Amino acid sequence: MTLGNTIGCSFVGVVAAAALYGVSCVQTWFYFNRYGTTDIWYIKALVLICLGFDTIHQALISHTVYWYCVTNFNNPDALSMLVWSILLEVLFNGLIGLIVQSFLIMRVWRLSNRNLVLTIFAGSLVLAEFGCSVVFTVQSMKLKTWKDLEQLKPLSMTVNVLGAMSDFVIALALVFYLRRSRTGFRKSDMMISKLIVFSVSTGLLTTLCAIASLVSIVLWGDTLIYVAFYFSLGRLYFNSVLATLNARKDLLADDPDDITFSLQTISKVVPRKLSSPQQQRTISIKIQTTREVDGGGKHSERSCHSAQEVDS
Repeated sequence: MTLGNTIGCSFVGVVAAAALYGVSCVQTWFYFNRYGTTDIWYIKALVLICLGFDTIHQALISHTVYWYCVTNFNNPDALSMLVWSILLEVLFNGLIGLIVQSFLIMRVWRLSNRNLVLTIFAGSLVLAEFGCSVVFTVQSMKLKTWKDLEQLKPLSMTVNVLGAMSDFVIALALVFYLRRSRTGFRKSDMMISKLIVFSVSTGLLTTLCAIASLVSIVLWGDTLIYVAFYFSLGRLYFNSVLATLNARKDLLADDPDDITFSLQTISKVVPRKLSSPQQQRTISIKIQTTREVDGGGKHSERSCHSAQEVDS
């Protein structure tokens, strides 16, 4: 492994991750400024925990670059050695992914009207990815050199494959069940279309990043090119869920007074079939249609959308 590959790729990865960390901080501030007094406690806890893990991860990868570029400046022998911080960061990347993907699976669970098979399948992929991240961290901490780390290459590839698969399955499930929720009302269908586009775009970023990291490991396994992508993976997970939370008022309504919608507690968006009271969860969309008749016998229709909170 050459000097340029070690320092250059890791430095690029840290700079990109630092830029995304700044975006995470801004989005977190925006979230609490806009939704801090209205959102349920576990959503706010999710944001704070992810921000904490994101901060620790940034500190770890910054330490990695500092150790190679400053502490061991002009010391070529150090380039062949593993520093503990670049190994431990894998665990915190995995923790962020676990929390964010679990949150998305909860949305799939509610949208699919408690589809147990789909939820277990998606959850198994997420848990397997996190389990491989933990095993990789534990095993790698026992190693001393980059040459030794090559024996864990299959495990590193497995983490990226499982990550890409879980992101794809979650995004596909969200799109499928959102499309089934179309009602025929223009504003409701427009809202659902926006949700579909947003679900695809946010899931696509993390999937592409995981695939890019995987391809880099396969093609240039003796370099740290994959690090430039993997360092940013946790940031993309966190920013995707922050973007979803922060865009609720703007994304889901042309006129905020017409419709109020909450992504974190959605159960079904105007179900096609009537469900029993036991099947309704937390938030439902109620559509009322009023018909007005004037003196000439002509009539017009208008629809009113509202969000209603329902106890389980």
